[in-house]
Amino acid sequence: MACGVVCQSEHKGFMSQDVLVIGAGVVGLAVARRLAMAGNQVLVAESTGQIGSGVSSRNSEVLHAGLYYPTGSLKAKACVSGRAQLVRYCDERHIPYALCGKLVVATTDAQLPALKMLQAKALANGVRVSWLSGEQACAMEPALRCVAALHSPDTGIIDSHALMLSFQADLEAHGGTVAFDSTVVGGQLGAGGGLHTVRIASQGEMHPSEWDFDVVVNASSLSAVSVAASFEGASVFNLPRAYYAKGNYCSLTGKAPFKHLIYPAPQDAWLGIHLTLDLGGQARFGPDLQWMADVDAGTLGYEPTPNVAAAFEASVRDYWPGLPSGALQASYTGIRPRIHGPHELAPDFRVDGPSQHGVAGWVNLLGIESPGLTSSMALAEHVAGLLET
Repeated sequence: MACGVVCQSEHKGFMSQDVLVIGAGVVGLAVARRLAMAGNQVLVAESTGQIGSGVSSRNSEVLHAGLYYPTGSLKAKACVSGRAQLVRYCDERHIPYALCGKLVVATTDAQLPALKMLQAKALANGVRVSWLSGEQACAMEPALRCVAALHSPDTGIIDSHALMLSFQADLEAHGGTVAFDSTVVGGQLGAGGGLHTVRIASQGEMHPSEWDFDVVVNASSLSAVSVAASFEGASVFNLPRAYYAKGNYCSLTGKAPFKHLIYPAPQDAWLGIHLTLDLGGQARFGPDLQWMADVDAGTLGYEPTPNVAAAFEASVRDYWPGLPSGALQASYTGIRPRIHGPHELAPDFRVDGPSQHGVAGWVNLLGIESPGLTSSMALAEHVAGLLET
């Protein structure tokens, strides 16, 4: 690209540069928007024909409040800050969202310690929660069965596609571009602050073309680890192994008798089969957690697991005993990009910038799963900060 534009941006210490962002999911678009608004020349390389066609289009569209993440972690800070930024942004841009609130429920006395630990973590993260008795929770949601619950009033739902379209519009209004059907197939990292050469294969072209950029931000989600490894010299960065976890979702026939999102008390690193609502009030359930054997992001399949609806019914009846038999149907699946295995503790978001690896203008966002949507604007600020120092 190398347009040669050099000017002081409105953000102190940040000079206008040629920037490539890899991946047009919600995080990639948020990063691209933030860097374009700082006065940079930004190109987004998206391997498919549309924005947000991967992880960003296969989730619950929940605005998380920040209950679950270790205090002081990037996940906790980005989630809490990102949720507040998104609410302000949605208000300004008239993007549909609703702070419907969430109940995290204990259905047995044995689950109460986990609920109390979650309450303590939420309060340490600066997140509003209140403890409810079973009677108080069921007064809010008469169809619910539980012995106690945490009420999170700042949890909500959002139209994630409208959000991404708005991010794209902001990017383009500041001179940025999304190049669709453009797959990054490798490159050469610049030495001593030099330009990074990136090979991009476009649909219909026989051979990849080579482009030079001052800054490359890898936000390619499921492919982030393999994309990072495809750059010559990246092996010295101690890249993690990529893992993938599939989650099934089920839809409900008819209307659910709930106004809040309903989550079971947390179980290890999994939040259980929860009930979320879309902006029309329609309920969906999931995800479950199934580790995948695939080690190549390009071979991942999205087929629902056979008989998943029957398995969901049993879990959902723990907190909604009135769920009609046969009312759930397999709907869709999502796949989470993970950098830890089934028997390892979930790590923090990993955002490797120049201060981590010493290569100027090179940032990798690795293992960005939930709450990535909620954290998108805060992660964009974090990436900009890494590049400014």
